[in-house]
Amino acid sequence: MDVPTTMRAVQLTQHGGPEVLKLTEVATPTPGAGEVLVKVSAAALNNTDLWTREGEYGKPGPRAGWRGPLDFPLIQGADVAGYVASVGDGVDESVIGSRVVIDPAVYDADEPDANITGLMGSERDGGYAEYVIAPANRIHDVTESKLSDDQLAALPISYGTALGMIERGRLQSGETALVSGASGGVGVALVQLARARGARVIAISSGSKIQAVLDAGAHVVVDRANNIIEQVRAAAPNGIDVALDVVAGDLVHDGLPLLRKAGRWVVAGALGGHTVSFDVRDLYLHNRQLIGSTMHTPEHFELLMGMARRSDIVPVVAATFPLEQAAQAQEVLARRAHVGKIVLHP
Repeated sequence: MDVPTTMRAVQLTQHGGPEVLKLTEVATPTPGAGEVLVKVSAAALNNTDLWTREGEYGKPGPRAGWRGPLDFPLIQGADVAGYVASVGDGVDESVIGSRVVIDPAVYDADEPDANITGLMGSERDGGYAEYVIAPANRIHDVTESKLSDDQLAALPISYGTALGMIERGRLQSGETALVSGASGGVGVALVQLARARGARVIAISSGSKIQAVLDAGAHVVVDRANNIIEQVRAAAPNGIDVALDVVAGDLVHDGLPLLRKAGRWVVAGALGGHTVSFDVRDLYLHNRQLIGSTMHTPEHFELLMGMARRSDIVPVVAATFPLEQAAQAQEVLARRAHVGKIVLHP
């Protein structure tokens, strides 16, 4: 595969508004030992992109960055599907031309249950570009998948995060799951993955998006504009086995009593607020568990790629934009009027 010496890329030049995203021409990166160069066919957006650009992640301080202050300019984009264009030393050339999804995580060890210490598009350049470098052991061949490149690009962060929550929450077939923020990228992924696991899914969403969440696979959707707790009690009078929560805030305080004995409340976001208060007796008197979950492990990601190869799930793509409209795409993401993922085409 011929590789040009330069490529188009959208660089994040500093923290700020959408105007700090600049379309530029840069040198095409060269894969080093143990690395591959991937020609990007689709790159999906995530809330992490917004929070990094705005400075919620990446500014110096005690809560700096995804993992710390960033080096600018930076190419964002953790969700990438594409084709292997070239390889570095020590990598089998037979992978050239393969259709792949990149695991964007930087791990602390080469173990199935390793923890994430960084992220493509944050600690290293990502997929808002025509080409991106990836470690050879973090590409997953999905040539056989019937999913489109856009759908494959929707998987890594949202579906990886969702599957990590489901695995850590030990959700089983026949159990009842509560999904908050169900119309967002992770929320839709939770609905689809929990349904695929055989769970009964009760989702929380806004009224205008209820039908779309039902279409994604939820059995029941409660309107967050009304009394959420009363609606969930009516939908699950015997209680919830696992709450899959990307909202936190008051929902944790109000919702813990919804859990059955030995139920699990899994948190992987704080859209409703970073600070939570609750009566700890709601935990220990009923053997309930409150579990934090940050994205996926290598083992989770391999499970996800197996589902992608079999097309067990079909990600929802809300809109696509050309690379040069990355700023506009982030503005659409920030308005949260859509259901599913937004994807860039380099």
